[in-house]
Amino acid sequence: MTIKNSIRPVFPFTAIVGQEEMKLALILNMIDPKIGGVMIMGDRGTGKSTTIRAIADLLPQILVIEDDPFNSHPTDVELMSDDVQNAIKKAKVLNTIFINVPMVDLPLGATEDRVCGTIDIEKALNDGIKAFEPGLLAKANRGILYVDEVNLLDDHLVDILLDSAASGWNTVEREGISVRHPARFVLVGSGNPEEGELRPQLLDRFGMHAEIKTVKDPLLRVKIVEQRSQFDQNPHDCLLEYQDKQNLLKSMIRKAQDLLPEVAIDFALRMKISEICGLLDIDGLRGDIVVNRAAKAFAAYEGRKNVEVNDIKSVITLCLSHRLRKDPLDDIDSGFKVNNIVEQVFQ
Repeated sequence: MTIKNSIRPVFPFTAIVGQEEMKLALILNMIDPKIGGVMIMGDRGTGKSTTIRAIADLLPQILVIEDDPFNSHPTDVELMSDDVQNAIKKAKVLNTIFINVPMVDLPLGATEDRVCGTIDIEKALNDGIKAFEPGLLAKANRGILYVDEVNLLDDHLVDILLDSAASGWNTVEREGISVRHPARFVLVGSGNPEEGELRPQLLDRFGMHAEIKTVKDPLLRVKIVEQRSQFDQNPHDCLLEYQDKQNLLKSMIRKAQDLLPEVAIDFALRMKISEICGLLDIDGLRGDIVVNRAAKAFAAYEGRKNVEVNDIKSVITLCLSHRLRKDPLDDIDSGFKVNNIVEQVFQ
């Protein structure tokens, strides 16, 4: 058996039945990582982890500097480590290779040093070298950072993750020594609401929020169980069966990424988005920004250069439902509230 054959196969994204909201939120974040990541809340055993791991398989490979621990981009300064920038300034020749988009799992018990990286003080003092041991944020640069059960993660670590995801940089400071490196990643969190909610101010920092419910339709449940059984028995046949669909979706994501800079959204539609956010009494302007970005990404995904009303309607609930002020006595679903206001504004 070769090493290639022994690598654990990933369930194909296009074979996943239902959960359209979650799939759309993930695809849009892959098209435009600046949307700000996805928080997926739902019942146990609804395929959250399976879907998140499957999306990484769909992404086009990225060009990186060989042997660089930060997956540095060869030309984009915002995605380069300081060492690579210095080497380029000195006109050194750097080899490049294509790699799969990194998919990093952050374990619940991870320490701050493991997440951010550490500085070897002894080496720095004795040899005068900034000896930096990269952490998970370095590995995740230009990729996906996945936190399962994010609502159980220490709040201090969640703050660090969200700050890095928002700024695109990670800074480690110790004993007067400071190291900074790029940390541009799509932050994907999942959790079960029964185990506790995220604080509203943390929830607001996730670009999109998808609520996952257990499938009730018996026919769909049987289909899901059959598919999973087939994959477990013979994963390679299952991958072959969905190869064409996977390639088509890969191609659509790549085209959308290329088209995105050309997509425009009319001033009138931007006004409508802000009117909706105002009527929903949403704090801050993060909601307005995310809806604009997500609508553009959706239009690019559909292969268009202009955002239409339906693009906004398709993404707005995912972008705003988790930003509403929660009333414990309110029995109306937040998604229903958003849709209600959207219909009023776009009448």
